[in-house]
Order: sequence, then structure tokens, then C-alpha cells
Amino acid sequence: MLKENGKNSLPERINQRVFLKSFSPMAVTVLPSILGNTSFSSSSRERFDGNTDFCNSKSISLRRTSTSKYRISAIKSVTSNAHGSVRRRREYKDEDGDQETVPKLVVENPYSKVDTVGPDLRKNLSDFLEEAKDFVGDGGPPSWFSPLECGSQAPGSPLLLYIPGIDGTGLGLIRHHKKLGEIFDIWCLHIPVRDRTPAKDLVKLIERTVKSENYRFPNRPIYLVGESIGACLALDVAARNPNIDLALILANPATHVNNFMSQPLAGMLNVLPDGIPTLLEEIFGFKQGDPLTAMLDALTNEFSVQQMGGGMLRDLFAVSANLPTLSKIFPKDTLLWKLELLKSAIASANSHIYSIRAETLILLSGRDQWLLREEDIDRISRTLPKCIVRKLNDNGQFLFFEDGVDLVSIIKCNCFYRRGQSHDHISDYIMPTPFELKQQIDDHRFLIDATSPVMLSTLENGTLVRGLEGLPSEGPVLYVGYHMLLGFDLAPMIIQLLKERNIHLRGLAHPMLFINDQDLIDPKTFDKYKIMGGVPVSNFSIYKLLRLKSHVLLYPGGVREALHRKGEEYKLFWPEQPEFVRVASKFGAKIVPFGVVGEDDICDIFLDANDQRKIPILKDFMEQATNLAGNLREGDASELGNQDCYMPGLLPKIPGRFYYYFGKPIETAGKEKELRDKEKAQELYLQVKYEVEQCIAYLKTKRESDPYRNLLPRMLYQASHGASSEIPTFDI
Repeated sequence: MLKENGKNSLPERINQRVFLKSFSPMAVTVLPSILGNTSFSSSSRERFDGNTDFCNSKSISLRRTSTSKYRISAIKSVTSNAHGSVRRRREYKDEDGDQETVPKLVVENPYSKVDTVGPDLRKNLSDFLEEAKDFVGDGGPPSWFSPLECGSQAPGSPLLLYIPGIDGTGLGLIRHHKKLGEIFDIWCLHIPVRDRTPAKDLVKLIERTVKSENYRFPNRPIYLVGESIGACLALDVAARNPNIDLALILANPATHVNNFMSQPLAGMLNVLPDGIPTLLEEIFGFKQGDPLTAMLDALTNEFSVQQMGGGMLRDLFAVSANLPTLSKIFPKDTLLWKLELLKSAIASANSHIYSIRAETLILLSGRDQWLLREEDIDRISRTLPKCIVRKLNDNGQFLFFEDGVDLVSIIKCNCFYRRGQSHDHISDYIMPTPFELKQQIDDHRFLIDATSPVMLSTLENGTLVRGLEGLPSEGPVLYVGYHMLLGFDLAPMIIQLLKERNIHLRGLAHPMLFINDQDLIDPKTFDKYKIMGGVPVSNFSIYKLLRLKSHVLLYPGGVREALHRKGEEYKLFWPEQPEFVRVASKFGAKIVPFGVVGEDDICDIFLDANDQRKIPILKDFMEQATNLAGNLREGDASELGNQDCYMPGLLPKIPGRFYYYFGKPIETAGKEKELRDKEKAQELYLQVKYEVEQCIAYLKTKRESDPYRNLLPRMLYQASHGASSEIPTFDI
């Protein structure tokens, strides 16, 4: 860490940084931009052998490598928080009194250019193979290392221990290091190629680290992320330590060895000569330095391979061009040892499975048939007391290297991230990255483009303007409105508020959106609500959000409005009790009433709840969903506690247009005592409801005069003015 008193020189500070975060056998390169033209090296390194009460030092020269991932890049004059919305510049005076900096705070909107952002995960299998070169020649026992690009985690981040699969390098999360490093303190286990530590001793090594770190931070969970063999070792550790707060993430856990494949493989390895690296090079014809290898290296260039067919072809060339590295990671004797290690780890994990108390997230690939059997995974998931199975049907064995798999996003979507004893939807929430928002935009692109939303807001002086200028910038703010059919209005509104004003709405949603019952509905259906900050609705949730000065989205009509019947569009179904008014006044929150119209311009209901009750199959499904929803809201005595849950039958129309009207914010600051009176609170509640109805009535009337209400005029306008042009609407 930088010290403001300036007592430590910059090289000394960098030296501290190296040894605090680099426990690995890899080389570290110091950026020339930090030290000018001076090169820097150290004569020692720290490696943890699993007992974190002490460490062994070994002499090593730090050398320059091509793996920029491990360069010291954390010491900068400008750093950003995990969400990217605030940048702080820390400046100070040197010993001579020369002015270098002054504290300064700059706020910017990270979502303003969301349409042009690139993926959060940029590395691939080729990067893994390139960086693995630094891991294949070292000896010594298994040890922990922490990649430098994981060094910017937020305060209070839990520890994540990565236990590798069959490769043993510890680089299996290389694509995810940077993003994981913002929310976890990451340690990766490196098992050298020539190491022959048996499974039971690897479990003891991990267990010592777990116990030591639990002793240091008893109130924080420890995450164990394991692949194949590593997943078995993680299960064993959890079984041996049921009283330690562990969270397991198991990627394709090895539940059995496919003897049909493993026995012939072992037999073939036994008869092959020892010089497998030379043999592979001769068989495939790839040798370092020859023209063919040079050509393959060129083809692994990202741009070239994308033109030739995408990720699969890129990975094929990456493997081909790095056969020497692969052959060093998997020499003959090591492969034979890994097969025995795998069998031992599977047997031990299966024998202790009933002792596990840790919550578990299993990531299950659809195209991995060697080490996985779905019946085994089903058995494990039923055995473990708190287990979620996430099926990734389009992915294979090496899950964390594949495009489209983002571990942080998966953790968010399963509400699996926590800093304390249990997950808190409010304090443990992680803001979406710009690319995650872009993915939401892409997922809703058809709806947004087809409906060309019009958004109106009201300034403090009562002037109605197009755009969101009238919305309060500072919280706490409570947005109260009408819930369109199936929540069609949600995505365009939440996305536009983030893009235009950097206002993040925390929506209060039905608890059913947060369950993982795959028998009723695929949990992936509700991923978008979790990524974008949905919170199970309750008075306590509103209280906590407003206390944190958040922007909170509330639909008092809830499921009854979102799943209304025929002819009930734009009708409010609000409860009688004005609870949100009293909670808002306690924190002086502004209440923004708003209305939305346009659902009747995109579809008609032809099969509602009344119709489905007459169809036995649909009636049974509706009753099952309604009972589940009622159980989740057990104790809710209001009329919202038991609402019909069903999927209405819809007839699509040629898309019309969505219209949003945000009314003038209603102040509650200074009215807390006044609004404790039930009559006064009821009066304000009815005022908010009236304002919402007026917003809806205004939009229903004004849309009749919009020349671009229909799809064809909008398409013609964009064809002549450009696809990104703002389409006009009615006169305000």
C-alpha cells in the first residue's frame, strides 16, 4: 500500500507489493513506467506450503517475461472501485515540498458508452498455454500463489482458494482472475509436474490453509473452487471441516472414472516410450522454430482466427502450436500418476459426502461424458443440504476456458456471493459491469428497438421534458408505479436510467424469482433480475435500501398487476396499507410516481387465469405455482400475500410504442412525525396513487397524437436519419 507520509521509497513499496501478493514460482517483471529506466530484481520470494503460519524462502532472480499478467500494475495514480463509477486520484508532496497532487474526486458514468464496451474476459486457452510455460520446470512441494492482477479486491472480500484439475498449474481461472480479484482474495494451488503428493496429503495441505485463514477471519466465508480432481479434494476438505464456513464451487466434479476410456489410456501410456514430448512433436510434425509452427502461431492471433471461424478453431490452433508446453505439463509418468490420484480422490470424496454441511454450487457441462454422470450429480445434489446445480448444456470439460462462461456472473445469478454468514441481497450485491449491461441490452434488443421507448420526466418547477433530466440524482428515492404485463416495461427503463443518468434502480421483486427449483421453471429465466439488482420484496428490504440512500423501484400492485386478466390493462391493484409512505418518510426519501403505457400496443391476452382454471393441466400448474409463491410469502397477511401465478397466453401484434412518464418528485423530508399519523400517511398514499393514474391517463391520451406510434413510420424515419437517431414523438 502507498504510504502518505512518504517514509518508504517507491522501490521499497514495490518490493512489499511483490512479496505480499506473489507466492508463486513464476517470474515477476516491474513496469518500466514505474521505475523509469531502472530495472529491479529481488533475491527471494515467498511460497506457502499450506501452513500459513510460516513460509519458506528460496533464492530466485526475477526476470522479464512475456506474461504481462504478473507484472506489477497495481500502483497507479488513479484507481477505480469495483463498480467503475468513481475514480480517486491521491496526490501528495515529496520531501522537497514539490507539489505532486491534491485529493480529488471525479465522478463519471461507466455506462454512458456501454454499446462499445468489450467483454470482461479477454484471455483464452492460448494465454493459458503461454503462461503455463513458467510453471512446468519448477520443483518443490505444492504451494499457493496469488496472481498480481487479483490484487485490487474490495475491503472485506472473502478468501477464494482455487484447487486445480488434472493440469495442476493453478492457472485454470486465468480468464477470470481480474474480475474475480475485484471481489475475492484469490489464492491458487500449484502442484508441480513432478510432484507426487497423494490425495490425502493434498487434502491436509488445503485443510491447514482453511483452518489458518478461518482463525484469522472467523466471520468471513472461505470459497473453495475446484475442477474435476480439485472438486473431489474440495469435497473432502468440506467433509473434514463441517464447522468452518465454506462455500464450494465445483466445476464438473469428477464423480467416476469412465473405465471404457481410462483403462485403454493407461495401457497405452504404459507401452509408450518415456520421451513423450519428442514423440508428440514427431507425430504431429510441430517443432519449435520451424515454419509450420510459426504459421500456427500467427493463426492463433485473435483477429485472424475470428475471421476463420471463432473460438473453437482458435483453440485448436492454440493447442497445436503449444504441443511442447502441453507435453511438459503431461509427461507420461505424470499422466499415469494423475489417473491414480483421480481414482483415489473420487473414492475418498464419495465416502465422506454425507458429512458435508457447506453450501455448494455445481457447474455441470452438457458435453462432458468422461468424468461426469448426471445420475451421480443428482445423487450428490440431493445429499448435500444446500446445493444448487447450474447446467451449462453447450459447454465441455474445460469449462473455465470456454467463451460465454463468466464465473463472476454465474455467482451473481445464483446469489452465491456473500461476505458474512449468509447472503444479503443488499449488502452483498455487486453492480453490473458495463459489459454485463451490454449483454442485457443485447438480450432485450428486439423489445427496445421494436418499441422505441419515449421517456418523459418532470423538473422541480413542474415542467415536463423529454428524457430523464427531472429525476433526482441523489438518493434515497422511491419510484412507485404501474406494473406492465409480465414486466415488459422493466428492461427499457432500468437500462436507460443507467445509460443516461447512472441511476441504478434496485427493484423489489417477488421472492419466487430467487428460488432454484428447476422442476418448476428454469432458474436462468430470472438471471436478469439478479444481475440488475432485484431484491425480494418486503418492508425490511425497502427500509435497508432507503437507509443506504438507494434508488428503489416499487410496484405496489405486484404480481396482480403484472399478471392481470383480460381488459384489466392500466388498472391499479394496490393494497390498502400505505406502508411504503411511512418507510420513505423515515429517511426523507423522495417519492417519484410514474406511469407506463404500451402493453396493449404489442400483445393481447387470449388465455388468462380465469380461462386456465377451466383446463385441468394448466389449472394444476397454476395451483402449484401459486402455492409455491404463497409459501415464499408466508406471514404476509396483506391481499398481496396470496396471488395467482400463471403464464398468460398472448397474441402478439405489430409492435407499437412504449411511453414512460415520471411525475414530479414528492418530498417527505421533514414529514416523518406528520406521517406517523395514519390518516396523514393514507392521504399521501392516495396522492401517490392518483399521480400514477394521472401519468397513465396523460400518456394514453397523448400517444394518439404521436405520428411515430406505429412501427412503419419509425422504421422509415430511422432509414432516412440513421439507426441511432432519436425518433420524435408527440408535442409536450
